[in-house]
Amino acid sequence: MFKPLIAALLIIFSSTSLARQVVNVSGVYFPPYAFGASEVTSRGLLPELIAALNNQQAEFEFIIVPTSLQRRYADLNNGRVDISLFENPRWGWQDIPNQSVDMGLEDAEVFVARTAQGRQQAYFDKILGKRLALFNGYHYAFAGFNTDPGYLAKAHNAIVSRSLDGNIMMVVHRRADIALVTRSYLKAFFESYPKYAKGLLISERVDQVYAHHAILRNNAPISAQRFSQLLEDLRQSGQLDAIFAPYDIKVVRQDN
Repeated sequence: MFKPLIAALLIIFSSTSLARQVVNVSGVYFPPYAFGASEVTSRGLLPELIAALNNQQAEFEFIIVPTSLQRRYADLNNGRVDISLFENPRWGWQDIPNQSVDMGLEDAEVFVARTAQGRQQAYFDKILGKRLALFNGYHYAFAGFNTDPGYLAKAHNAIVSRSLDGNIMMVVHRRADIALVTRSYLKAFFESYPKYAKGLLISERVDQVYAHHAILRNNAPISAQRFSQLLEDLRQSGQLDAIFAPYDIKVVRQDN
């Protein structure tokens, strides 16, 4: 009678010991990294990265949890999510206990305007007085990372929207002079809408370089050091390049 019981206990113990530790990752609208709530787990660079992280090891199971730009702070602070990716420690995280990991990924925010006769890069030297199309909740360096729509509208003559495509189209249709988007987003936009490429002037000037970080809550199931090592494994295997290089996101070699 003991043999079946022992066998059952061994199965339970084995299943428990082999079970992955769940790590919840915030899924925030940030194309091309992540898209809307209905697609956040299936479309974009975030799901590709999560799949690569899960496939390379059996210790942790990373799961995307849909949230919003504004709510992600509370979600990490109260433990609903454990990690927020593609972040900057200056984007409102200063008052929330956390650990950060440099992901070794670089993107940049650029200015986009219509092409016009005689218009050159000097057009972007001064944005004061120009009509700007910005995305609600995004942090812009030229505005001191202040995300308040009222401030952006008053101080920077900005239209604050919830559509990056719409912001570019406002420039195309002369409702705005300049839109700010990431290089990676622009790459994806032109792949979907190549007819607009010749009509838009892209700045050499950048508003900010995104040195992407992972923000981990204190007492997260995975340590900052371990998560950094998992990213390094993907970097060494070439998987980070395969995921991010097609979108002009630079994979930076980390010093060990």
